[in-house]
Amino acid sequence: MPTPEAAAIAAELRTAMGKLTRRVKDEDRIPLGQAAVLGALDRNGAMTTSDLAADQRVRPQSMARAVGLLMEQHLVTRRAHPTDGRKSLVELSDAGRAALEAERGRRAGWLAQAIESELTPEEQALLARTAALLDRLATR
Repeated sequence: MPTPEAAAIAAELRTAMGKLTRRVKDEDRIPLGQAAVLGALDRNGAMTTSDLAADQRVRPQSMARAVGLLMEQHLVTRRAHPTDGRKSLVELSDAGRAALEAERGRRAGWLAQAIESELTPEEQALLARTAALLDRLATR
């Protein structure tokens, strides 16, 4: 059972991280679900629609619609599966990779600007150390 102090820190941290996440998402131009699919393809490489659905924890039918929208925008392409002729692989197109990088750049750019304008150099150094701690907690 956590101590009352740890529980209070956890509650404040969860609230602050939620606010920050929502604010950073305000910079998005690609809908969240579509950006998540592009990010999964960037991290994992080409995947089947079924694998994408499992990765994103959505129904295969929902993923098929999302992939269709991304294909219409030329952000992903399909190619034959190398070992199973019944399947196809979805992969990022050059346009999809560029859109994803632009999306990530907008998010990081806003956050970097906010850090620079709102925090003192000492606070920035503290935040840098805190980021490492948050990463450690996230990988627990």
